Amino acid sequence: MSFQQGLSGLNAAAKNLDVIGNNVANSNTAGFKQGVASFGDVFAASLGGGGGVEIGIGTQISGVGQQFSQGNVTVTNNPLDIAINGKGFFRMSDGGTISYTRNGGFSLDKNGYIVGSGGLNLTGFQALAGTIVPGALGNLQLSTSDLLPTATATASVGANLASTDPILPTVGFVATNPATYNFSTASTVYDSLGQSHTLAFYFNKTAPNTWVSNVYVDGAVANGTPIVPALTAESILTFNANGSFAGATQPIKTAVLSNGAANLSITMDYANMTQYGSGFGVSTMSQDGFASGQLSGFNVGVDGVILGRYNNGRSQALGQIALANFINAQGLRPTGDSRWAESSESGPALTGAPGSASLGAVQSSAKEDSNVDLTAELVNMITAQRVYQANAQSIKTQDAVLQTLVNLK
Repeated sequence: MSFQQGLSGLNAAAKNLDVIGNNVANSNTAGFKQGVASFGDVFAASLGGGGGVEIGIGTQISGVGQQFSQGNVTVTNNPLDIAINGKGFFRMSDGGTISYTRNGGFSLDKNGYIVGSGGLNLTGFQALAGTIVPGALGNLQLSTSDLLPTATATASVGANLASTDPILPTVGFVATNPATYNFSTASTVYDSLGQSHTLAFYFNKTAPNTWVSNVYVDGAVANGTPIVPALTAESILTFNANGSFAGATQPIKTAVLSNGAANLSITMDYANMTQYGSGFGVSTMSQDGFASGQLSGFNVGVDGVILGRYNNGRSQALGQIALANFINAQGLRPTGDSRWAESSESGPALTGAPGSASLGAVQSSAKEDSNVDLTAELVNMITAQRVYQANAQSIKTQDAVLQTLVNLK
C-alpha cells in the first residue's frame, strides 16, 4: 500500500494554507501583492517507459506566483504618499543596492532626501536649475536652498491706446505732469540683487497711428528729474490702419542703478499693443525677473515631477520620480517589506518617467492598498481546509485497507 499520494496532498495543502494565511496577514500592508500557489502532479520514473496504467505518486507545490494587479488607492493628507495608477514600480536604493516596490509611503529624512520604509532612498531624475535631466538617475532630495534672484531681462506690456486721443508731442513732457502725456501704466521689475523697482510707461500720441513710449525706473521727483534715469532712448510705436501693432524702435533699454546692482538691460516687448477707438486699457503685463525666495511647499504631478513652491511666487522643478517595469514581473524575487529584486527570470528593469511607454501615472497624497481580496481568501481557506481533510481521509482509508491485510489468517 502507498501512503505517498495522501502525504504529498497533506504537504501541498498545508503550504497552500500558508500562502493563503500570508495573504490574509498582509491584507492591510500597503503595496502588498497577493500570492497564489500553483500545484503540479508527480510521477515516478520508469525504466521501461510510461504505461497506460501508470498512477501518479501525488502532488507538489510547483511555485507561488505574485499577482501584480492594481490595488485600491486610498487618499491621504501626506503629499509624499504616492500611488502608481497602472504598471511600474518605485526604484529604491539601499546604499546603491536597488530594489523595487509599490509601497509609496514616503517621507523626508533630516537631509531632505525622500525615503521609504527602512530608510531606503527613492530614486529619480535630477534637476539642474529647474530643468529635469532625463539621464541623471540618483537619490531624490528636496533642496532647501534659497532660489537665487534673477534680474529682469524682458518686459512685455499689452494695452489699447485710444485712437481718439489728441496729439501731445513729447516736447515739454514731464513724468509728474499728467497733462504732458496721454496715458501711463506701471510694472514691477527686479535687479541682480533681487530688489524690486517700478517700471513706468508714459505714452504720447505724436501723429496719427504714431506714439512715443517713455520708460522710467522708480518714478521721478517733483521737478521732473528721474530718481533713476529714464531707460535710454524713446521708443516709437507705429500702428496699422486697422489698429493692429506695426512695430517699435529701440526695443532694448538700459538703466544705471545706484544700489550696487548691475545695470538693468531690458528688452521691451510691445507686440500686444493696439490702437482702437475704445478707451485706454491694460490687457497684459509681464516680466521675467524675480526676487530671492525660500521653499514654502511642493507638489508631485502625475508625471512624477516634484515642483517646489517658493515664497516669492515662483516655482521650480526639484526632480522627477522614476518608475521601472519588467518584461516578466512574475520573475521578480520578493525580498520582504513589499519589495522585490531583479532576477534573471524578470529581465532587466525598463526605467522611465511616469506616464511614458507602458508605465503608469503617479498620484500624490494617495497610497496603493494591498490587492488581497479578503472575502475570496476566506473562501479559498475553506476549500484548502477541505482538501487537507480529504487527503487525511485518504491516508486513513489506506491504513484501514492495510490493517485488513494484516489481519488476514
